[in-house]
Amino acid sequence: MKDIHEHFSEIASKYRDLRVLDFEPVLYICRQFDGMPKIQGLDVGCGTGRYDLLLFQNLGERLYLHCIDNNEEMLNQLIHYLQEKKVKNFETKCCFARSLPFEDKSLDCVFSFNAIHHLEILDFLSEVSRILRRSGFLFIYTRTPAQNSRNIWGRFFPLFNKKEKRLYEEDESKNILEEIPALKLKKIVHFIYDRASGLDWLLKQARGHHYSTFCLYEEDEFEECLIQFEENIKENFQDLSNITWNEENILYCIEKR
Repeated sequence: MKDIHEHFSEIASKYRDLRVLDFEPVLYICRQFDGMPKIQGLDVGCGTGRYDLLLFQNLGERLYLHCIDNNEEMLNQLIHYLQEKKVKNFETKCCFARSLPFEDKSLDCVFSFNAIHHLEILDFLSEVSRILRRSGFLFIYTRTPAQNSRNIWGRFFPLFNKKEKRLYEEDESKNILEEIPALKLKKIVHFIYDRASGLDWLLKQARGHHYSTFCLYEEDEFEECLIQFEENIKENFQDLSNITWNEENILYCIEKR
């Protein structure tokens, strides 16, 4: 198995090309800031800045965004990407989410897009409760194990569901949040997307380890499963240039009391 930090260092330069970007949760989040003139935000596990650019495109200069990740290669890609897009109101820090370098009650919002399963969740939530101002928001965009099992990988890539044990079911997340009294779950929003792809692209994504789940396989084991995945797809889809499926995600909207 490959170390997760090593994985993200290796994939940093191609990460944006391999991953799908979901616009809908960002549009939903940005509507929550209607009428707010200035926004001090933090993206935890920001990666290469895919979702950060969307936030800036929708919130404009009202937003000042702190982008943190524990992988310097990912942050370097983010800096280049946002500067290339003429974004200025941001800064980066290489650090862990269990100890956030911000003052108490200093931020209006915290975001985490597809990263919560990499964090020590209780430590992270405790830190968020410390740094958020009253009535500030935490938005966590992720997927549950059940959702994961219903996508193209969970259905057809051998061992995918057994390998990925870092996700939380909805009830588990609610129970975890109850351990942080200062944070209140305000709303849960479910998203479902129609996806379509050719087999060649799916194989390229898997070989590129676009999901860190694939790092949890031994090398020989992954190759065997990749072959079986291709066979499974061929058995279940007639048009290999237009494979269709649904993907689901969940957004937790959490308020600081």
